Amino acid sequence: MTAFRRLVFASLFAGLLSGVFAAVAHQLGTVPLILQAETYEKPAARGMAPHEHTTAWEPQNGAERTVYTLLADILTGIGFALLLNAGLTLRRSAAGWRQGLLWGLAGFATFTIAPSLGLPPQLPGSETAPLLDRQLWWLGTVAATGIAIALIAFTTRLHWTILAACLIVLPHIIGAPEPDERVAAVPADLAHHFVVAATIVNFLFWLILGASTGYFHERLQPRLDGAARAAA
Repeated sequence: MTAFRRLVFASLFAGLLSGVFAAVAHQLGTVPLILQAETYEKPAARGMAPHEHTTAWEPQNGAERTVYTLLADILTGIGFALLLNAGLTLRRSAAGWRQGLLWGLAGFATFTIAPSLGLPPQLPGSETAPLLDRQLWWLGTVAATGIAIALIAFTTRLHWTILAACLIVLPHIIGAPEPDERVAAVPADLAHHFVVAATIVNFLFWLILGASTGYFHERLQPRLDGAARAAA
Protein backbone atom coordinates (compact mmCIF):
# COMPACT_ATOMS: atom_id res chain seq x y z
CA MET A 1 0.00 0.00 0.00
CA THR A 2 1.55 3.29 -1.06
CA ALA A 3 1.63 6.42 1.05
CA PHE A 4 -0.95 8.04 -1.22
CA ARG A 5 -3.35 5.11 -0.89
CA ARG A 6 -2.90 5.19 2.87
CA LEU A 7 -3.72 8.89 2.91
CA VAL A 8 -6.86 8.36 0.84
CA PHE A 9 -8.18 5.31 2.69
CA ALA A 10 -7.39 6.71 6.13
CA SER A 11 -9.22 9.90 5.18
CA LEU A 12 -12.23 7.96 3.87
CA PHE A 13 -12.52 5.86 7.02
CA ALA A 14 -12.01 8.77 9.40
CA GLY A 15 -14.27 11.07 7.40
CA LEU A 16 -17.04 8.49 7.27
CA LEU A 17 -16.84 7.83 11.01
CA SER A 18 -16.74 11.48 12.05
CA GLY A 19 -19.30 12.50 9.42
CA VAL A 20 -21.87 9.96 10.60
CA PHE A 21 -21.33 11.09 14.19
CA ALA A 22 -21.70 14.74 13.20
CA ALA A 23 -24.92 14.01 11.32
CA VAL A 24 -26.42 12.29 14.38
CA ALA A 25 -25.21 15.09 16.65
CA HIS A 26 -26.71 17.71 14.35
CA GLN A 27 -30.06 15.92 14.35
CA LEU A 28 -30.07 15.92 18.13
CA GLY A 29 -28.45 19.27 18.86
CA THR A 30 -28.75 21.84 16.08
CA VAL A 31 -31.50 20.76 13.68
CA PRO A 32 -34.31 21.22 16.23
CA LEU A 33 -33.06 24.78 16.84
CA ILE A 34 -32.90 25.47 13.10
CA LEU A 35 -36.46 24.22 12.62
CA GLN A 36 -37.59 26.41 15.49
CA ALA A 37 -35.81 29.43 14.01
CA GLU A 38 -37.50 28.86 10.65
CA THR A 39 -40.87 29.40 12.31
CA TYR A 40 -39.70 32.97 13.03
CA GLU A 41 -37.96 33.48 9.69
CA LYS A 42 -40.81 32.52 7.35
CA PRO A 43 -43.48 34.86 8.74
CA ALA A 44 -40.95 37.70 8.55
CA ALA A 45 -40.19 36.81 4.93
CA ARG A 46 -43.88 36.75 4.07
CA GLY A 47 -44.18 40.28 5.38
CA MET A 48 -41.56 41.56 2.92
CA ALA A 49 -42.33 43.08 -0.44
CA PRO A 50 -42.16 40.63 -3.38
CA HIS A 51 -39.01 42.23 -4.80
CA GLU A 52 -37.26 41.92 -1.41
CA HIS A 53 -37.65 38.22 -0.99
CA THR A 54 -36.94 35.32 -3.32
CA THR A 55 -37.66 31.71 -2.46
CA ALA A 56 -34.60 29.47 -2.81
CA TRP A 57 -34.70 25.70 -3.06
CA GLU A 58 -34.39 23.87 0.23
CA PRO A 59 -34.73 20.18 1.12
CA GLN A 60 -37.99 19.05 2.64
CA ASN A 61 -38.08 18.41 6.36
CA GLY A 62 -37.77 14.77 7.33
CA ALA A 63 -35.88 12.07 5.43
CA GLU A 64 -34.74 14.32 2.57
CA ARG A 65 -33.22 16.89 4.90
CA THR A 66 -31.60 14.18 7.01
CA VAL A 67 -29.98 12.55 3.96
CA TYR A 68 -28.57 15.85 2.70
CA THR A 69 -27.22 16.63 6.17
CA LEU A 70 -25.58 13.21 6.35
CA LEU A 71 -23.95 13.59 2.92
CA ALA A 72 -22.72 17.09 3.73
CA ASP A 73 -21.24 15.98 7.07
CA ILE A 74 -19.50 12.95 5.54
CA LEU A 75 -18.00 15.01 2.71
CA THR A 76 -16.88 17.62 5.23
CA GLY A 77 -15.31 14.93 7.40
CA ILE A 78 -13.44 13.42 4.44
CA GLY A 79 -12.19 16.82 3.32
CA PHE A 80 -10.84 17.75 6.74
CA ALA A 81 -9.42 14.25 7.21
CA LEU A 82 -7.44 14.70 4.00
CA LEU A 83 -5.94 17.87 5.44
CA LEU A 84 -5.00 16.17 8.71
CA ASN A 85 -3.57 13.12 6.94
CA ALA A 86 -1.53 15.34 4.63
CA GLY A 87 -0.11 17.13 7.67
CA LEU A 88 0.74 13.86 9.41
CA THR A 89 2.39 12.58 6.24
CA LEU A 90 4.47 15.71 5.78
CA ARG A 91 5.57 15.67 9.43
CA ARG A 92 6.76 12.06 9.10
CA SER A 93 6.34 11.65 12.85
CA ALA A 94 4.72 8.88 14.87
CA ALA A 95 0.97 8.96 14.47
CA GLY A 96 -1.71 7.19 16.48
CA TRP A 97 -4.99 8.32 17.97
CA ARG A 98 -3.32 10.47 20.66
CA GLN A 99 -1.27 12.41 18.11
CA GLY A 100 -4.34 12.69 15.90
CA LEU A 101 -6.31 14.03 18.85
CA LEU A 102 -3.89 16.96 19.13
CA TRP A 103 -4.26 17.67 15.43
CA GLY A 104 -8.03 17.54 15.88
CA LEU A 105 -7.88 20.10 18.69
CA ALA A 106 -5.75 22.33 16.46
CA GLY A 107 -8.36 21.97 13.72
CA PHE A 108 -11.14 22.89 16.15
CA ALA A 109 -9.26 26.01 17.22
CA THR A 110 -8.53 26.95 13.61
CA PHE A 111 -11.83 26.25 11.90
CA THR A 112 -14.33 26.78 14.73
CA ILE A 113 -13.11 28.83 17.68
CA ALA A 114 -11.15 31.56 15.86
CA PRO A 115 -13.81 32.37 13.20
CA SER A 116 -16.63 32.09 15.75
CA LEU A 117 -15.15 34.91 17.81
CA GLY A 118 -16.14 37.29 15.02
CA LEU A 119 -18.77 35.32 13.10
CA PRO A 120 -20.62 32.96 15.45
CA PRO A 121 -22.87 30.28 13.95
CA GLN A 122 -26.07 31.88 12.67
CA LEU A 123 -29.63 30.61 12.60
CA PRO A 124 -32.00 31.31 9.71
CA GLY A 125 -33.52 34.73 10.22
CA SER A 126 -30.43 36.15 11.96
CA GLU A 127 -28.89 39.39 10.76
CA THR A 128 -25.74 38.77 8.73
CA ALA A 129 -23.23 40.78 6.75
CA PRO A 130 -22.90 40.27 2.96
CA LEU A 131 -21.90 36.69 2.13
CA LEU A 132 -18.70 37.53 0.23
CA ASP A 133 -17.44 39.74 3.07
CA ARG A 134 -18.07 36.96 5.58
CA GLN A 135 -16.37 34.37 3.40
CA LEU A 136 -13.25 36.48 2.89
CA TRP A 137 -12.95 37.27 6.60
CA TRP A 138 -13.50 33.62 7.50
CA LEU A 139 -10.84 32.43 5.06
CA GLY A 140 -8.36 35.04 6.27
CA THR A 141 -8.98 34.15 9.91
CA VAL A 142 -8.61 30.42 9.29
CA ALA A 143 -5.39 30.91 7.31
CA ALA A 144 -3.86 33.24 9.91
CA THR A 145 -4.84 30.99 12.83
CA GLY A 146 -3.64 27.82 11.11
CA ILE A 147 -0.25 29.33 10.31
CA ALA A 148 0.03 30.66 13.86
CA ILE A 149 -0.69 27.27 15.43
CA ALA A 150 1.86 25.62 13.12
CA LEU A 151 4.49 28.19 14.13
CA ILE A 152 3.80 27.62 17.82
CA ALA A 153 3.80 23.82 17.50
CA PHE A 154 6.77 23.32 15.18
CA THR A 155 9.17 26.19 15.95
CA THR A 156 10.98 27.30 19.08
CA ARG A 157 12.38 30.72 18.16
CA LEU A 158 10.92 33.67 20.03
CA HIS A 159 10.37 35.79 16.92
CA TRP A 160 8.21 33.04 15.37
CA THR A 161 6.12 32.90 18.54
CA ILE A 162 5.65 36.68 18.43
CA LEU A 163 4.64 36.45 14.76
CA ALA A 164 2.16 33.69 15.65
CA ALA A 165 0.57 35.85 18.34
CA CYS A 166 0.23 38.72 15.87
CA LEU A 167 -1.38 36.45 13.29
CA ILE A 168 -3.93 35.19 15.82
CA VAL A 169 -5.11 38.66 16.86
CA LEU A 170 -4.82 40.39 13.47
CA PRO A 171 -8.18 39.26 11.99
CA HIS A 172 -9.96 40.34 15.17
CA ILE A 173 -8.25 43.72 15.15
CA ILE A 174 -9.47 44.17 11.58
CA GLY A 175 -12.88 43.01 12.74
CA ALA A 176 -15.50 40.75 11.23
CA PRO A 177 -17.93 42.31 8.74
CA GLU A 178 -21.05 43.77 10.33
CA PRO A 179 -24.61 43.49 9.00
CA ASP A 180 -26.20 46.59 7.50
CA GLU A 181 -29.21 46.24 9.77
CA ARG A 182 -29.60 45.05 13.35
CA VAL A 183 -33.09 43.60 13.02
CA ALA A 184 -33.37 39.87 13.63
CA ALA A 185 -36.44 37.67 13.56
CA VAL A 186 -34.86 35.05 15.83
CA PRO A 187 -34.96 35.60 19.63
CA ALA A 188 -31.59 36.22 21.25
CA ASP A 189 -31.83 33.25 23.63
CA LEU A 190 -32.52 30.86 20.74
CA ALA A 191 -29.52 32.24 18.85
CA HIS A 192 -27.37 31.78 21.96
CA HIS A 193 -28.48 28.17 22.41
CA PHE A 194 -27.61 27.50 18.77
CA VAL A 195 -24.09 28.91 19.17
CA VAL A 196 -23.50 26.69 22.20
CA ALA A 197 -24.94 23.59 20.52
CA ALA A 198 -23.02 24.14 17.27
CA THR A 199 -19.77 24.67 19.17
CA ILE A 200 -20.20 21.49 21.19
CA VAL A 201 -21.05 19.46 18.08
CA ASN A 202 -18.00 20.83 16.28
CA PHE A 203 -15.77 20.14 19.29
CA LEU A 204 -16.84 16.49 19.43
CA PHE A 205 -16.60 16.21 15.64
CA TRP A 206 -13.00 17.40 15.65
CA LEU A 207 -12.06 15.11 18.54
CA ILE A 208 -13.42 12.07 16.72
CA LEU A 209 -12.00 13.19 13.39
CA GLY A 210 -8.53 13.80 14.82
CA ALA A 211 -8.36 10.60 16.85
CA SER A 212 -9.71 8.41 14.04
CA THR A 213 -7.44 10.06 11.47
CA GLY A 214 -4.38 9.37 13.61
CA TYR A 215 -5.53 5.82 14.30
CA PHE A 216 -6.17 4.89 10.66
CA HIS A 217 -3.02 6.72 9.54
CA GLU A 218 -0.98 4.48 11.83
CA ARG A 219 -3.08 1.37 11.23
CA LEU A 220 -2.61 1.56 7.48
CA GLN A 221 1.14 2.14 7.75
CA PRO A 222 2.65 0.29 4.77
CA ARG A 223 4.48 -2.84 5.81
CA LEU A 224 6.85 -2.23 2.93
CA ASP A 225 8.43 0.65 4.85
CA GLY A 226 10.42 -1.73 7.04
CA ALA A 227 11.55 -3.82 4.12
CA ALA A 228 12.55 -0.72 2.18
CA ARG A 229 14.63 0.59 5.06
CA ALA A 230 16.27 -2.81 5.53
CA ALA A 231 17.20 -2.98 1.86
CA ALA A 232 18.60 0.56 1.84
